[in-house]
Amino acid sequence: MPAEPRRAESGVPIEPLYGPEALADWDAAARLGSPGEYPFTRGVYPTMYTGRPWTMRQYAGFGTAAESNARYRQLIAAGTTGLSVAFDLPTQMGHDSDAPLAAGEVGKVGVAIDSVEDMAVLFDGIPLGEVSTSMTINAPAALLLLLYRLVGEAQGVPAHRLTGTVQNDVLKEYIARGTYIFPPQPSLRLTADVFRYCRAEIPRWNTISISGYHMAEAGADPAQEIAFTLADGIAYVRTALEAGMAVDEFAPRLSFFFVARTTLLEEVAKFRAARRIWARVMREEFGARDPRSQMLRFHTQTAGVQLTAQQPEVNLVRVSLQALAAVLGGTQSLHTNSFDEAIALPTEKSARLALRTQQVLAHESDVTATVDPFAGSYAVESLTDAVEAAALELMRRIEDLGGAVAAIEQGYQKAEIERTAYRIQQEQDSGARTVVGVNRFRLEAEEPYRPLRVDPAIEEQQAARLARLRAGRDRSAVSRTLGALRRAAEGSENVLPPMKEALAARATVGEVCGALREVWGTYTPAERF
Repeated sequence: MPAEPRRAESGVPIEPLYGPEALADWDAAARLGSPGEYPFTRGVYPTMYTGRPWTMRQYAGFGTAAESNARYRQLIAAGTTGLSVAFDLPTQMGHDSDAPLAAGEVGKVGVAIDSVEDMAVLFDGIPLGEVSTSMTINAPAALLLLLYRLVGEAQGVPAHRLTGTVQNDVLKEYIARGTYIFPPQPSLRLTADVFRYCRAEIPRWNTISISGYHMAEAGADPAQEIAFTLADGIAYVRTALEAGMAVDEFAPRLSFFFVARTTLLEEVAKFRAARRIWARVMREEFGARDPRSQMLRFHTQTAGVQLTAQQPEVNLVRVSLQALAAVLGGTQSLHTNSFDEAIALPTEKSARLALRTQQVLAHESDVTATVDPFAGSYAVESLTDAVEAAALELMRRIEDLGGAVAAIEQGYQKAEIERTAYRIQQEQDSGARTVVGVNRFRLEAEEPYRPLRVDPAIEEQQAARLARLRAGRDRSAVSRTLGALRRAAEGSENVLPPMKEALAARATVGEVCGALREVWGTYTPAERF
């Protein structure tokens, strides 16, 4: 009796054995192409890592700006090639650290940034003209980007030399993450304003990182992850086109963000399928002619949801496997999670070990010696086709519902993700899905672990900084520039220029977001789009 095929995370079969018959009617030229050429299945650049490895971009940020600055300096000294900023929840939600809603959350899951003064401390001694910085910020993404530009100006760095990425993906917030501020339509308008502003002012900046990572962390399987992410990407492209931009003006600066799980073969297939789908959509649906507009460039983070608090050192093995999947899948940049992140914020040592994982892959293995080593593999090419077909079917359902925004309004993506998450949890609880150290291979007692703790006095320190800031600034300038921002929000002009003037006058993140709330309102889940 032949063995029953195992089911991949996406539900597609993984056969016990693949042979030539698996690719009998398969057209390599059409399905693969060459690396760096349409449909980019084999990677977005001809040489990929054979010339230089991916960007090692470690995600970090906690407590005060000074504490996070010290961690960034440690990472740079350890060899990281890109920074990635984690902001605390009040910053992500557009509240100052002394706001009542910020109580108990200041500096907890990221760094607290209230003003341009905090941003200057965050990047003190770090030359912004020489480092690429990614910022995981969405609803107030425009504000943090402008604060970064202001710090660059203070350092004497012209805007055209700034490089990095702002996440700026609010649609996935309504699906999976929840850090939204404004209703969807003004949020999409703000996204389009960032596109226009960066094209004119900060041309090397990636204006959005369309994110499947958070949907995957909420429970989405690989096919759902890329389907829902690419559907959101299509919605952003349509928004920009409706705002009067030409596709090849903004599409080259679009980027994406995916997870890497321990299921290595399917993950490699997922990344390859996503590139092929996006290239086809951009060329055939939107008429993109610039090859850069057709490329799906992406950042990857290893799967935090697969980390366990039990036997946390085992997470080092999981992260290594996940990182290998991302590299073999052709990522442009990578964050490797620290082994202790299921327990607390990473310590300096665990963050350094996470970076060393990437460095071993890049410099002690042979994965950088050749481009797309799985090309032509009976198993991987079959899985790539199967994951692509599953994702395309989900994308068709979203289009049938009226597109990503309409599907979000009807709760489609959220319900699908919740259904998958529930199934996975049931499998873990029943033992059908093995999690080492959790439902199999357990210890009688866990070894003690001393986590990194955030000083609760940070909240008082940030409140004191805000009080000094407000006492020392020109109140009339703040009032005047916030008024100009409100008038821009009420009309149709780009809100970023007056927003920059307000932030330069030392208006706070909370005050700028508050001015926009007065005009655009605040979104609550009970609302319809």
